[in-house]
Amino acid sequence: MKGFDIMNKQLNAVIFDLDGVITDTAEYHFIAWKQLAEQLGITFDRAFNEQLKGVSRMESLERILALGGQTDRYTMAEKEALAHQKNEHYKQLIARMTPDDLLPGMLDLLRELKRQNIKIGLASASKNAFTVIERLGIREYFDTIVDAAKVQNSKPHPEIFLTAAEQLRVDPSTCIGVEDAQAGVAAIKAANMFAIGVGDKEALKEADYIVETTADLTYDAIVRAFYRE
Repeated sequence: MKGFDIMNKQLNAVIFDLDGVITDTAEYHFIAWKQLAEQLGITFDRAFNEQLKGVSRMESLERILALGGQTDRYTMAEKEALAHQKNEHYKQLIARMTPDDLLPGMLDLLRELKRQNIKIGLASASKNAFTVIERLGIREYFDTIVDAAKVQNSKPHPEIFLTAAEQLRVDPSTCIGVEDAQAGVAAIKAANMFAIGVGDKEALKEADYIVETTADLTYDAIVRAFYRE
């Protein structure tokens, strides 16, 4: 890292969340969950949908069922079928995605990280992470992709970020994690990584560095924040 090696502190990897950081599939999740909830007779709105950000599919379903007082109405097999139904609808929606759906500034950041030989990882609660990355045309930039299918514990547990660091063969303390959700920031901090939050300053106040939008996630900005810590 030219000009940034300070007291032996070293940045070796940046690990990104997917939804709300690389692209915004939140609307597709909202549409798919809303359809399922209404099918079950549960009123589902955008305010409640905020509680599902960064949460696994089955945990999201459990929260929706609890909202409607239907937690004990279904067997585990039936719940899995409902979650599968939601996911099939979601997959139909994301099949329309193109590289134009990348959030502002992200392609430039990925290119610069690659140019600087900094490893790049993805830590996503979505089991469709590979599909989305392929649709966005950016698979070549990622050295590892860890999705919900590869871990047992959901964020805010640090497992997904620690798994990414392990696969990248870097120490967590040399990593930056980038998230847009409170649970994600908590997971990054629990993994002993430098946490960057994208979005609301109050919701992401536990992050080490916060930007309002991905357009502010420039290479120089995040590196300076990391070494200033």
